[in-house]
Amino acid sequence: PKRFIKQIPESILSDPALNAAIALLPAAYDFEIHKTVARLRSSGARRAALQLPDGLLMFSLPLADILLGSVLADPTYGACCLDDFAASALSADLLLHYGHSCLVPVPSSLLPVLYIFVDIKIDVPRLVSSIKSNLALAGTVQFISAVHAAKSSLVVVPQAKPLSPGEVLGCTAPTIVVFVADGRFHLEAFMIANPGIKAFRYDPFLGVLVLEQYDYEGMKRARREAILAARKARNWGVILGTLGRQGNTRVLDRVMEERGTVVLMSEISPARMMLFGDSVDAWVQIACPRLSIDWGEGFVKPLLTTFELEIALGLIPGWWEDYPMDYYSQDGGNWNSTYAKK
Repeated sequence: PKRFIKQIPESILSDPALNAAIALLPAAYDFEIHKTVARLRSSGARRAALQLPDGLLMFSLPLADILLGSVLADPTYGACCLDDFAASALSADLLLHYGHSCLVPVPSSLLPVLYIFVDIKIDVPRLVSSIKSNLALAGTVQFISAVHAAKSSLVVVPQAKPLSPGEVLGCTAPTIVVFVADGRFHLEAFMIANPGIKAFRYDPFLGVLVLEQYDYEGMKRARREAILAARKARNWGVILGTLGRQGNTRVLDRVMEERGTVVLMSEISPARMMLFGDSVDAWVQIACPRLSIDWGEGFVKPLLTTFELEIALGLIPGWWEDYPMDYYSQDGGNWNSTYAKK
C-alpha cells in the first residue's frame, strides 16, 4: 500500500542488490520485500521465520535467501494455521506469514507477526468484461486488490467481519455470487451457506468464468446421519487441533462443560482415529469444520463440528436447513472460534 512506502527508508527502496534479488521473483506477485526488510531492521529482529501456504511454498527458499530467514514447511491450510509456536521454538523474533489476512490477533501471538497478503496482479478489465452484469464479488486475499479495482463496475463487495471486505475463508463466507480464485475450496463455504444462490468462479489465471455446483443435499444428509448417530454416544472424544492456531481453548472450555476426553492432534485422519478403537463412540473436533463436512463419511465414528455437537446434545434446535459457515465471523454462534470480540 502507498501509505507504507513513505515509511520505508530510501536506502532500502534504492538498494541495488535488494532490487536485483526482487527482480528474480514473479513480477505479478507482490511479496512486499522492501516493507519486510524495513520491518526487520526497525524492529531489530535477528531471526525471521517464514510461513507460506502450499501454493506459495515454491517461493520460500528465494524469499528466505533474501530475508535471511528460516522456512516453516508444515502444512498451512489457512489463516487459522498461524504457527507462532513453531516460530517461537525456532527462537525467531519475527514471524512472516504469507498469503493470509490477520485472523489471529497479533497481541495473542507468542512473537510479533507481519502479515503479507501477496497481492497478485491480474487483468481487471477482463474480469469486469467476464461478468457483464451487476453481481456481488469476493475472492481469496491474494486477489482482494483486484476485487476492489473492479468494484466501480459492480454493485457490492460483501464482508463478514473481521475478514477484509470481499474476503472469504474455507469456513467463513458472506453472501456472494462471483468468486475470484484459481480453486474452489473457499467458494464451497459460500455454496454450503447459500444453497439457493448460483455460484460463479472467475479463474484469474485462465481468465474464464464458470458456474460451480455443490452436492448440498448429499452433504446435508451425511451430516444429519452423523449427528443422529452421535446422539447415541456414551463416550466422547474432543479433539483440540494443534496445527497452528486451529484449536481454540475458549471453544474447548465450552465443549468440556458438557462432556468428553481431550485429545491433542495436528492432523486429523481416519487412520489415526481408528487407533482409538471402540474406546470412543463419537468425536467432536475443534480444528476445521471442513474436516467433518468434506470428509466426515471417511471416519468410522461420527466426527462432529462444534456447531453439530450443540445440535446432538440438544443445546440448539435441530438444523436441517441452511448450514451456517460463520466459524470465524464475529457474529457467529456460540460454537464459533473467532478471536474477535462480538
